[in-house]
This record gives sequence, structure tokens and C-alpha cells, in this order.
Amino acid sequence: MSISWPARAHGGPDAQGVPQHDFSTNSNACGPCPDAMMAVQAADAARYPDASYTRLRALLATHHGVAPERVLLAASASEFIFRITGWAARVQAGPAAVAVPWHGYGDYAAAARAHGLAVAHDPSLARLVFACEPASPLGGAHAGLASLAEPGRPPAQVVLDCAYEPLRLSGAASLDAQGRDRVWQLWTPNKALGLTGVRAAYVIAPTGAPEAARELDALCPSWPVGAHGLAMLQAWCLPAAQRWLAASLDTLRGWKTRQRALCESLGWLCRPSEANFFIAQPPPALPLDLLRAQGIKLRDGASFGLPGLVRLGVLPPASQDALAMAVRALS
Repeated sequence: MSISWPARAHGGPDAQGVPQHDFSTNSNACGPCPDAMMAVQAADAARYPDASYTRLRALLATHHGVAPERVLLAASASEFIFRITGWAARVQAGPAAVAVPWHGYGDYAAAARAHGLAVAHDPSLARLVFACEPASPLGGAHAGLASLAEPGRPPAQVVLDCAYEPLRLSGAASLDAQGRDRVWQLWTPNKALGLTGVRAAYVIAPTGAPEAARELDALCPSWPVGAHGLAMLQAWCLPAAQRWLAASLDTLRGWKTRQRALCESLGWLCRPSEANFFIAQPPPALPLDLLRAQGIKLRDGASFGLPGLVRLGVLPPASQDALAMAVRALS
């Protein structure tokens, strides 16, 4: 009997292979970060990592200015999303629902359904709330995020997906340090470092939640992060990697300005964004499949609940010109 696996909507390589000009992902197009890449290539894959990740936790704690016991490791952002959703379904009080953004990463809702929880958009109706800022796919602030982190609010757990905070090109975060200390911060540096093929993430637990942190750590399998992910996360804490990232943001700002202008010259309507990607509305019936056949991949907004729109990661000028040439040829 054949098994039909559910299709997962995501950017990046697909059944046709690696796109030559991949606008469908939000990885840092200046990458990979040289120091991080060298660390990954030099990783010792012949041995287990330290099962407690003692040195890595200390490095990440210092990087964020928090106590090491607040640092949890995860195999990826998606792994932790499913893990904390299962934990909330089992032990967290409140309505049997998970609040997710109207337009956002599909794994938030997928994890809720997998653990038998309803999907809501009103945080007051949920025991677990997912937020992302800068938000994907829209690239702006998460509406109401500051109120979700206020002291004394209802006891739903709030997870702030920080995947694109290191790739913020404009604007400011909604939460100050005190606000961040009241939510679960989920960090995935592989996007900022241009190494999305290396799966590794970490979480900063809220202050005053040691028991919840222990429970979530207990739900994690042994060695969630392998040697290559360990090397990448250690490199993330290096001053050289942070300097490279800061310089790359300047480059991305210039590329983004050019890319938006080029899309608008094609007649596309571009929405504002604070990150290294933006949403655009091309003319109706843009043949995404024909573009893909020419090695150009855009992210269809339908998977985010935005039919007729596309999300474009910022790419170098050569890729932008390839997109413009292909679109003009097709039209």
C-alpha cells in the first residue's frame, strides 16, 4: 500500500532541485557567513557533542546576558514549536486553543492540530500564543505584542519567534528587555548566517519559569543539536560573526531598495517591510510555474492566506535582473 505524505509549503529547494534564483526563502543572501561556515566545515562529526551542551549554553547565555539555566537547545524552530505545543496541551491551563498570527509560519497551526488543540487568532482564547517579529510574510510588527508581554496578563504562554530579528533592516522591536524576559524567545541563527541547511535553534526561557523550562528540557530527546549545529551556534556568538552580520545588513538594505524599485517598475505593488523580504502583488495570473522552470522561485502567498500575492526574499542584483528579464519575457 502506498503512503501519501502531506505536502509541506515552504521555500527553498523542491522536487525540481535547487533554484538558481531563490526568492522563496528569507535566508541572508550575503551568506554564508565565512566564520560560521569554516566552523561548520571543521566540526568533529566523529564524536557525540556534550549531552548537556555546557559550554554552548554558557556562550549563548553570555551572548544574551541571561543565566545559563534559561537557555534551552532545540533541533530547529519547528521542533521546539511542536514540543512547546505538546507541553501546553498537557500541562498548561487555559482554553484548549493556540493563538497564531493571521498570516504566519504554517507550523504554528500544524503543531496545534497535531496535539488536538484548536487554532485561534484571539490570544485571550488560547493557552499558548505564537508571535513573530519582524513577522513573516508581511515583515512588520506583530500587532499587540507589547500587551502580550505585560505583567499580570492572563496566564497563556507567549512564544516570540525571533527568526528575523537579526535580519531587521528598519524599525524597532516592540519589546524592551523587560518585555522579552516575560516571553519564550525562539532563536534560529541559521537564517541570519546564511546556513539554513544547518538545523539548530535555542530558546531563552522567561524569568521566573524554571519549572516550565525543566519540563520542556525533559521533553527534549538527547542530543537535539548535532556537531554541525553546535559549531554554527558557537560561531554565532563570536564577535567576528556579529560584525559580518552587521555589514551584511547594510548590503541588504541597498539590495532591498533596488529590488523594490525593480518590482514596481514591473507594475507590482510592494508592501512595506522591516526585514530582508517583502510581499508584492504582481499582475493577475503571474505564471509561477513557468518562472520556476526558468530557475526562478517565488513564494506563493496563498500558503500564508494571501492568494494573489508573493513573498520575495532580497537577493543580489544579478538575481533581480534575471527575475525582471523572465517576467518581461513571459508578459
